[in-house]
Amino acid sequence: MLHTGNDISPLRTTVRIPTASGDELEAWVYQPDGDGPHPAVVLAHGLGAVKSGGLAPFANRFCREGFVAIVFDYRQWGGSGGQPRDVLCVPRQREDYGTVIGWAAANPGIDKNRIFAWGTSFAGMHIVSLAASDTRLAGAIAQCPLVDGLAGAAMVPLVQSLRLMGAALLDGMGSVFGLSPRYLPISVAPGKFGISATEDALYGKSLIQPKDSTTWQNRLAARSLLSISTHRPVRQAAAIRCPILLIVAEHDTMAPVGPALRVAERASRAELHRSRGGHYDVYKGGIDYDNTLNIEVEFLRRHAGLPV
Repeated sequence: MLHTGNDISPLRTTVRIPTASGDELEAWVYQPDGDGPHPAVVLAHGLGAVKSGGLAPFANRFCREGFVAIVFDYRQWGGSGGQPRDVLCVPRQREDYGTVIGWAAANPGIDKNRIFAWGTSFAGMHIVSLAASDTRLAGAIAQCPLVDGLAGAAMVPLVQSLRLMGAALLDGMGSVFGLSPRYLPISVAPGKFGISATEDALYGKSLIQPKDSTTWQNRLAARSLLSISTHRPVRQAAAIRCPILLIVAEHDTMAPVGPALRVAERASRAELHRSRGGHYDVYKGGIDYDNTLNIEVEFLRRHAGLPV
């Protein structure tokens, strides 16, 4: 039976998960009532965002529905270790998902055969790749996903794109000599210089900015932009064998819709929901948050073998 969003928040603990590099991932673990082993959902955020910026409502609800919810920050972000700070690396972030999935599979309170991966926005890039390659997954959810870095880069106006690439190249050269990163603001007002200079970006910032004491600077090391366009997991869609739910906004100005729809067409067990509004309207405070969350819960419960 699906629950409403008015229940008391479940128990949350903070754990530190070791990685191969020696840096630890900080994760929040939401533990459901009752004896395990329980199914689990592993969650992480999108471009330059941290777990305290809007992921708790999803984790709370998943936990109340009987899932262990594990929400983590990537290395070099949020509460996790790693230097320099606020640097994005696609393979490293994907590896962090794998590390947390492995931690969950080894936890005696979790059913290793019912582990799901959830990602939003930029993390959709990781989710599609994992769904195509990680056989430990029972299913996956990609919410308003970026699944083609090249198509995403093409959405940026040419002049802005050239300025961003110039900053990225300078910072990339600096990294070769061990210099500290040059940072770019992520979400800025139209006409300002930053990675996303749109009204939608500002709206999204208001929804994913942490409301607690977490330090979040709305910035990204410019060198992070150099390799994003080379990652195109849309091309792996036909290799996806596990169930995957794609939440694709009707009016997304932040992540290209076409490639996400192609994933839904090519993945043999894909399910598609076209969410109302824009890229950020699936977060708490957005116009399709409640509806989207109910659809995600129904998907998880059905594929975990729980009553719906």
